[in-house]
Amino acid sequence: MKQDNKVVSFSGQKPFSRFDLPPALVRLRDSSGQSLKAVLGRFFERADDALFELADRAGSNKDQTVYFDAMRELRLRRKAMAVSVLQYVSQAFNDIGKFQPRQSGGALDEVDQDSLSLVEHSDLEQQVAIDNLINKLRNRYQSQIQFLSLRVNHLVPGVELSDNQMPLSPEVICGGVADACADLDIDIRAKLVVLKLFDRLLGDTLGDFYQEANRTLISEGILPDAKRGQARTAGNPRAELTASTPVPPSPGRYGAGEDANEQNKLQNHDLVQGGISNATFSELSALLHQRGNSHSTAGSDASGESYLDTDRLMARLSEAQASCGDWDEGEVPSLDQQLQSILQAADGQKTNIGQVDSDVINLVSMLFDFILEDRQLHPVMKALIGRLQIPVLKVALSDKNFFNRGGHPVRKLLNELALSAIGWSEKRAGQRDPLHEKIQSVVSRVLTEFTDNASIFDELLKDFSHFTDLDRRRRELVEQRLRDAEEGRARQERACQVAESLVNDLTSGRDIPESVFVMLNEAWVKYLQWVVLREGEDGARWADASELTGHIVWSVDPQPVDDSTRSDLLRAIPAIVDDFRVALQEISWDPFATDTAIRDLELAHVDVLQRLATASRRRSSPPAAEDAPLAEMRAQPEKRPEPEASASESNDAGIEPPVLSSPVIETPAPEDAEPVSELWLDRADRLRVGAWVELTREENKFRCKLAAVIRATGKYIFVNRSGAKVAEYRRQELAAAMASGAVAMLDDGLIFDRALESIIDNLRSSRTD
Repeated sequence: MKQDNKVVSFSGQKPFSRFDLPPALVRLRDSSGQSLKAVLGRFFERADDALFELADRAGSNKDQTVYFDAMRELRLRRKAMAVSVLQYVSQAFNDIGKFQPRQSGGALDEVDQDSLSLVEHSDLEQQVAIDNLINKLRNRYQSQIQFLSLRVNHLVPGVELSDNQMPLSPEVICGGVADACADLDIDIRAKLVVLKLFDRLLGDTLGDFYQEANRTLISEGILPDAKRGQARTAGNPRAELTASTPVPPSPGRYGAGEDANEQNKLQNHDLVQGGISNATFSELSALLHQRGNSHSTAGSDASGESYLDTDRLMARLSEAQASCGDWDEGEVPSLDQQLQSILQAADGQKTNIGQVDSDVINLVSMLFDFILEDRQLHPVMKALIGRLQIPVLKVALSDKNFFNRGGHPVRKLLNELALSAIGWSEKRAGQRDPLHEKIQSVVSRVLTEFTDNASIFDELLKDFSHFTDLDRRRRELVEQRLRDAEEGRARQERACQVAESLVNDLTSGRDIPESVFVMLNEAWVKYLQWVVLREGEDGARWADASELTGHIVWSVDPQPVDDSTRSDLLRAIPAIVDDFRVALQEISWDPFATDTAIRDLELAHVDVLQRLATASRRRSSPPAAEDAPLAEMRAQPEKRPEPEASASESNDAGIEPPVLSSPVIETPAPEDAEPVSELWLDRADRLRVGAWVELTREENKFRCKLAAVIRATGKYIFVNRSGAKVAEYRRQELAAAMASGAVAMLDDGLIFDRALESIIDNLRSSRTD
């Protein structure tokens, strides 16, 4: 007995589905999704630089570790986080009127005193950070948000929208951010750093976003003449809807003839707007069926012996799985090739399988086709990961959430295996390779132990993550030592340049005795380097050292010469010699070498004074008594200082010795090198620490990672997977190498997500309209 006609809606609220949204709202969803994706992309680019600067200025190793952990997690999860935010916002559009945001713990003002103690402290801190961001956005962009709310409510007159339900409201965007940050595998301090970055960087970029959203609706004719008075009543838009533009007609439900096409278009849109890497199986299946040349393995006959149901198919796959470990090294048959014998009946004919199973097989096959063709992975690693095709297919057949669950252990294990292998290079024969052995062990355990219980993947993921964490910490220690050594070398090179430049400037064009010239370019340059390293170029100590250098040069070649020059020298020389002696003792210069240097300097002084006296006698006959101080200086024996117990020429002076490292690729810049375009210079500037590249040198290719950018010298330091330095470039050289293809970027994003994104792009581009 039908009673539908007796059901009365007291609310007057008719919820929408994503298939009958007003066209203007669909247009807003499309354009705002693209704009928000660009905003998030710029945020992640700025966040990496901001975290690196924070780590560089960190006051302790603990704080620095927090920033580096946050930086690493953002790099690994940036695509997944962006997808999560976009999916959250898209859901607010698709479920408008019935959208229920996921609450982490409710608003702060809804938590009473009794229940406050039950709230996790970390959750409360995150909640406070999100609430602060919401308030900041609402206060900062109040006018634009009110206009947007007014226009959205105007499009859905039968629906009452609260702030946390209105698409694109700060509550929805920040709810998406909170949802994305919830999956970050970092401690609360690092997570709060990420949320603070959202507060600092994202909040400054949403003004244009809200203006563009309003312009989109205005272009659709939605309240183009709305006034500020109306905007202030956006919370209750029915109170003052007096705009001159007529309300667009309400869209009806699609008829049977056009429902499929319109629904497919919206589903494809949702894949892009709502999250490519989290697309549901039904959405992927819908895309697959739109292909005109879908290579389906399903048959239409679901009865008889030639039909394989899921259980029988799984049993055959388990039998074939055992033989995967017997492949020759480097052999990687495609999934289609492996399935030929599995999907063959006893009479040699091809068996039929269900449409759902067929779709799963096609999707997993395309996933591994992408992985096995990916240039980011070494062929040996591709062969190992390729042996997991049948186990992954079994998981996908038994769990359809495999495609849209970003935290699925199988997906995470595949991502971790590929990520750890991106910088791997084949070892020489007989050389131990722990990473290759570990991945081989993981693959072997899957092939021999996995039947239908996917919990083994959790165990293997935990074990492999522990292995990679230990390996990462070891490499980070090696890389940190390398960075410290390179920065020390850079400071020393800079100090050497400054010291030599000062001596060259002061001695240029002067008649300096050979012995004094050698002393200035050896012992004295070392002292000047020591001053720069210890005090810097802006300190008073460096100013005094520069002045003393000028006095030394003047004392052996006084210019210009006048009648008072000789008497000025006689008064100044004792202080110059004493200051010179103290300076060399300060850097623990060899006492005997110091005595030799002072003796050479004094002999030069004697020679200068004699020349000045001779020149003066030629001009006028001075009394002979004037040379008495000179004779006294010559006759007075030199006091030899006591030798220092730990005297050395450089090490005790605070000057760092050269750091020994493994042979590296030298990249000398030719004098007549062609200028590099700004495009490649900009790409070199945007190359981040931790990025993997592939270097080509004399037809040999190997992979390395950017470990440090030494700002003092502008050097880019690259290391191999073991943390050993293998190459260094200056900015101009790196840009030129990138332009020529000698340095090629590697994508270290999550391989499963990249594969799924590529599949959806290919399906959408090849579907028949």
